[in-house]
Amino acid sequence: MNLKRVLKTIMAVTLGAAISSPAFATNGYFTHGVGTDSKGMAGTGIGSSADMGAIMAASNPALAVFTGNQWEVGLSIFSPLRSYTASSSQLNGSLIPIDPANGVFLPSLTITPGEVDSSSEFFPIPYVAKSWSLQNDARLSLAFYGRGGMNTDWDSANASATSFFCGGNPLVGDPPATGPGPFCAGKAGVDLSQAFLAVNYSARVGDNFAWGAGPIFAVQIFEANGVGTFAPVAESFAASGGTTFPTALSNNDHDTSIGFGFGAGLWWGISDAFSVGLSYQSTISMSEFDDYADLFAEQGDFDIPSSIKAGVSFLATDALRVNVDLEHTAYSDVDAVGNPMANLISCPTLPFGGTDLSSCLGGDNGGGFGWDDMTTYKLGFEWQRDEKNTWRFGYSYGEQPIQAADVLFNILAPGVMEQHVTLGLTRQRDNGGAWSFSFMYAPEKTVTGPSMFDPTQTIELKMSQFEFEVGFRF
Repeated sequence: MNLKRVLKTIMAVTLGAAISSPAFATNGYFTHGVGTDSKGMAGTGIGSSADMGAIMAASNPALAVFTGNQWEVGLSIFSPLRSYTASSSQLNGSLIPIDPANGVFLPSLTITPGEVDSSSEFFPIPYVAKSWSLQNDARLSLAFYGRGGMNTDWDSANASATSFFCGGNPLVGDPPATGPGPFCAGKAGVDLSQAFLAVNYSARVGDNFAWGAGPIFAVQIFEANGVGTFAPVAESFAASGGTTFPTALSNNDHDTSIGFGFGAGLWWGISDAFSVGLSYQSTISMSEFDDYADLFAEQGDFDIPSSIKAGVSFLATDALRVNVDLEHTAYSDVDAVGNPMANLISCPTLPFGGTDLSSCLGGDNGGGFGWDDMTTYKLGFEWQRDEKNTWRFGYSYGEQPIQAADVLFNILAPGVMEQHVTLGLTRQRDNGGAWSFSFMYAPEKTVTGPSMFDPTQTIELKMSQFEFEVGFRF
C-alpha cells in the first residue's frame, strides 16, 4: 500500500471516528493514555525504550525509533458513569434580593432536588498507527487517535428546574415556573469529540539518543443542548440592550472545528538500565465554533490546550521495567475552559453593576467552566513473564480541575476523575505480530459546591469509569 493511499485511508477513519462521538473524561477531558500497551501501565512509557507499538509516537515522537515496519490498530469500549445531585433549596426559583431597597433582584435558578444520571454509558473508541523504517535508523510514523472529548446527556424525567427564567412574572404575583432539563430549557448536555492525526519523523543520534517531531492535525465536533436559559447573559443579547436574542448559544446541532499544532519529543538512554524521555504538544489552534459563538469565550474559540510529559524508565531486573511519568495539561490557557463562571458577574445584564460586555457568554473574557491546569503523576510496571507474555500494571493520580464554585456549569462537563488503576497484557504471536489488552478502572470521585444562581442549593457532581481496550500489531 503506497503512502498516498494510507493517508487517505487514515483520514477517512479519522473523520468517521470523530462523527461517532467518542466521550472521554479521565484526566480532565483527555484520556489517561494513548495506545493499549501504555494504557495498561496508566499511560506511562514516555522514557521507555521498549517497543510499545507505533501508536507511542503520539505520546513521544522519539519513541518511534524502537518500532519496525508495522501497523497497529486498537479499539476500546469506554464507560463513564456520571450523575449530579441537587440539594433542597430555600429559594425554590424565587427572586434573590441584591438591593431590595432599590428594587434590584435576581431570579434564582433552582434545580429540582435529587439525583439524575446521564444516559449514553458506552462508547467505542478506535486508533490506527503505522511506522515505516527509513535510512540511517530513522522512522516515519502516522497515528490517528482520540485523545479528548466529553459527552453528557441529561434527559431524565427527573431533570428539571424552577425559575422565573422558565416563566412567570413576579411583577403580577406569578410564581416561578418549572421546566424540563437541569436549566429548564429542555434536554441538556454537550457532545465534544476530538480526533488527532500526528505525522512524525524520528531519528537516532548515536546509540543513546533519539528525537522526533511533526505536525498534528485535529478535528473537533461539538453540540450543546438545553442551555438557552443563559441567553440573558450572552454578549450579543447584552450589547443589543436585550432586543436581539442569541442564535449561537444552544440546540444548533453539531458544529465542526479544524486546526493544527505540533509535537516533539526526546529520548536519552543514560545507561543500559536507565532512560528518560520528554515530549511536548503545542496548543492546537482551532477554527471557531461559529454555531456556538454565544456560548464559548472569544466568540466560539475552543483551542486544544498544550501538554508536556516527562518520564523515567529503569530495569529493576531483567524481567521487570518500572516507569514513572509526569503529565501537565494547561487547561487554563483555553479561555472557554479556564475562565470561571464568576466572570459573568461583570456582565451588564446581571444586577451587580457590571459594565464589561466582554465578560458575558461569548465575550473575550466570557464565563466558562473554570478548569485549573492538571498535573498527573503516573507509575507503571512491565513484567515480561516469558518470551511470549508481558504483563502490565499501573496507577495514576491527578487533582481534578473543577472548582467548587463552578459546579453549576460543569453539570455539562463533569470531568472530576483523579485516580486510575490499570492492568494489561501483551502476547507475542509466532508470525512476529502481537495482540494486547488493557483494563482501566477509575474509582468514584465527587465534587460539591454551591450553585451560582441559587446560593442556598448545593450541587454534587459524581463519576466513575471503566475501559477495556484491545490492540493488534502486525
